[in-house]
Amino acid sequence: MARLPVLACLAATLALTLPGLAGAQSDSAAQSLIDRLKPSGSAGTRGIRLPGEAPAAPAPVAAPAPVWSTPARPQAPPTDQAATARPPAPRAAPRETTADAPSVSITVTFPSGSATLTPEAERALAPLGRALASPDLAPYRFRIEGHTDTVGDAAVNQALSERRAAAVRDYLMRVFGVPDSRMVAVGFGSSQLLVQTPPQVNESRNRRVQVVNIGS
Repeated sequence: MARLPVLACLAATLALTLPGLAGAQSDSAAQSLIDRLKPSGSAGTRGIRLPGEAPAAPAPVAAPAPVWSTPARPQAPPTDQAATARPPAPRAAPRETTADAPSVSITVTFPSGSATLTPEAERALAPLGRALASPDLAPYRFRIEGHTDTVGDAAVNQALSERRAAAVRDYLMRVFGVPDSRMVAVGFGSSQLLVQTPPQVNESRNRRVQVVNIGS
C-alpha cells in the first residue's frame, strides 16, 4: 500500500512535465521557421532584393590640346568620350525578384481533390502560425503558394492549388490572428514540382505549401 502515494507523485510529476516538453518542442519548431523566414543581414532588410547595378565609371577628363609653333597637320575629329558621349537614355526601373528570398516548404495533408485542411494539416501549420504571428516576423509580408502533384488535369490542379493556398491563409488568419494584409495566396498547380515526376504520378512531396517572405 505504501507504493500508491509514490505512484501518485510520479503520475503528477509526469502530468506537469510532459506539457512543458511539448510546449518547448513546439516553440523550437516555430523558432526554426522564424530563423528560416527572416531575411539575413541588418534589421529592416527586405526579403525581396533588387538586381544590383554596377556604378557608372566617371567620364575621363579631356587633356588640353597642345600648342605648336609650326603649322600642325590636320587632325582627325576628337574621339574623346567626354566630347562625344551623349546623355544616357533613361533606364527602366529594376524589377523585384524573389529568387533568393527566404522561404520554407511545408507538407500539408489534403483529402484527394479537396481544399479542406485535415487535422494533420493543421498540426503541420501550427508552428508556421506561431512564427508568422511572432514579433520577429511582424514587419514582413508573405506569399502563401499552393502546389500539387501531376495527377489529374493541369487546369483542375491549378484551381485546386489556389483553393488550398487560400485555405491555409484563412486558417492562419482565423487561428493565429495573422492579418490578411500580410499574406497573399497564390496557386501554381503542378508547374513547379519539388520532385520532378512524369504526368499522373502521385507524389506527396509535391502536394505542399511554400511560404515566401516578400518583404516589408
